[in-house]
Order: sequence, then structure tokens, then C-alpha cells
Amino acid sequence: MATTKWVIDPMHSEIQFKVKHLVISTVTGTFRNFEGGATTEHDDFDNAEVHFSLDVDSVDTNQEMRDTHLKAADFFDAATYPKIDFKSTSFKKVDDDEYAMTGDLTIKGVTKPVTLKAEYGGTAKDGYGNQKFGFEVTGKVNRKEFGLTYNALTETGGLALGEDIKLSANIQLAKAA
Repeated sequence: MATTKWVIDPMHSEIQFKVKHLVISTVTGTFRNFEGGATTEHDDFDNAEVHFSLDVDSVDTNQEMRDTHLKAADFFDAATYPKIDFKSTSFKKVDDDEYAMTGDLTIKGVTKPVTLKAEYGGTAKDGYGNQKFGFEVTGKVNRKEFGLTYNALTETGGLALGEDIKLSANIQLAKAA
């Protein structure tokens, strides 16, 4: 069977992250601009090649001062490292609707292997007859492993920010034109 190329439909996809703040609450952010896709060689996505790229400048936590700080050298350093990239090395079916997606994640010039869960949400044809596939990708990375080491101390000496970043992406794929 011929290979099929798929692209992320940005109109029907979202990429979010969550981080603990003061250990008592969670701040949620999103990346507004991103691109990516997959290449499959079968009717399903087993062994698919998956890649995506996030535009760091598009980070949005619903608070302009925080977003400006996240783009600065303390955190993502968007001027030097404008993209966060992922390229899969393995995409294996775990059970009916779940895949383990392993690959290289690059943040701030540091590349590390990560494994994320990709849950197959289904397939459907849109109003124009185009085949679409849905996946929810979730996982956790330690921000310090990628050089995101900034942290402020609270009045009691505790850390203001958690180290683990929870990732969540709802992705709709369409056949590439």
C-alpha cells in the first residue's frame, strides 16, 4: 500500500500545557500557532511517522505579562529558539484505541526522548467528503530537562512553579492535498 501523508487541521486542533503554580493551583496555556502531520503506510496509524512544530511566540496563558515572561530568556527564549519541535521514532499500538508515541522533543535547543500517549478518537468524513482522524495526545515532561530552570521562591521558601509540565493536544488530521 502507498504511503499516505496527513496534516494537522489547525481549525479543529488545539495544543495545551498545564503547570502547577504555588503547588496549589494549575495554570493552563495554549500554543495558538502550530503545524505538523503524519505519514502512514497502512490503513491504521501503527508505525506512523509523526511530527509537529509549535510557534513559541504564540504562547497564550490568558495573561499578557506572563506570556511576555514565558517568551523571554528566563523561559522559552523565543527570539533564539522560535520553535518547539517533535519527531516520532516509534508509534505503536498498545490496545484498540491507544498508541504509545515515542520521539525526540526539542525545547530551547535541548533534544530529549519522550513518550506520549496518543488515544485514537475515531474517523469521520467532513461535509466535503474529506477523511479525518482524531487523536488526543497526552503526557508529561520535566521542564528542567529542557533548560527551563527559572523559578521564583515564595515567601516561605517554596518553589513558585512545578517542574512537571502536562501536555494535552486534541488533533484532527486530514489527508494532505
